[in-house]
Amino acid sequence: MTTPDPADSTSSDAMALDVEPPFSFSEYAIEDYIVLVVFWLLAADVFAQFFSRFVLDDSIGWTEEMARYLLIAVGFLGGAMAVRRNSHIMMEFLYRYMSEPMGRLLAVFVDVVRLIFFGMLAWLTYELAARTNSYMTSVDIPKSVIYYVACAGFVLMTFRMVHRILQLWPQRFKASVSAPGKRTAANEEAAG
Repeated sequence: MTTPDPADSTSSDAMALDVEPPFSFSEYAIEDYIVLVVFWLLAADVFAQFFSRFVLDDSIGWTEEMARYLLIAVGFLGGAMAVRRNSHIMMEFLYRYMSEPMGRLLAVFVDVVRLIFFGMLAWLTYELAARTNSYMTSVDIPKSVIYYVACAGFVLMTFRMVHRILQLWPQRFKASVSAPGKRTAANEEAAG
C-alpha cells in the first residue's frame, strides 16, 4: 500500500476545504436582523410545542397557531432580503437568445413590473388588514397583525426594488452607451 505524496496536488486539493470569508455586518441590512429574530422566535415556539407534546405529554395549545403565523412573517419579511440580493426566481433562458439591447429592454420591463407588483400588493394587504376585525383562535391578538406584517414585507420589497433600480439602471444604460465588451441582461442582474 502506498501513502499519498504530499507534493501531489490532486490528492491535497481534493481534501482542501473552502475558507469562509470573514463576517461583515455591512453585508446585511435591517430586514436580515428582523427575519433572524422572527426565525428564532419560530424555532423557540416549535421547540416549546415539541417539548410540551412529547416530553410533558400535554401540548400547549397556542404554539401551533403561532408557528403558522411566524412562518408567514418569515416568508414575507424574507422576501425583502431576496429582492435586495436579487435571488427571486427568474428566467434566464430568454436572455441567452436575445440581442443585448433587447435583453436590456426586457430587464427594464421586468424591473418595472416587479416594482408595480410589490407596490400594489403592499396597498392591497394594507386594505385587507384594515378591514380584518377577527381575532386569532387561541390567543387574543387581532388577525390583522399578520396582514400588517405581510404589508410591511411588501413595503420593504418595494423600497428594495426602488433601491435596486436606482443602483442598477445607471450602470445598465452607461454600459449600453460604451459597450466595448459583451454584457447580457442576465449578467447585469446577477452582478447587481
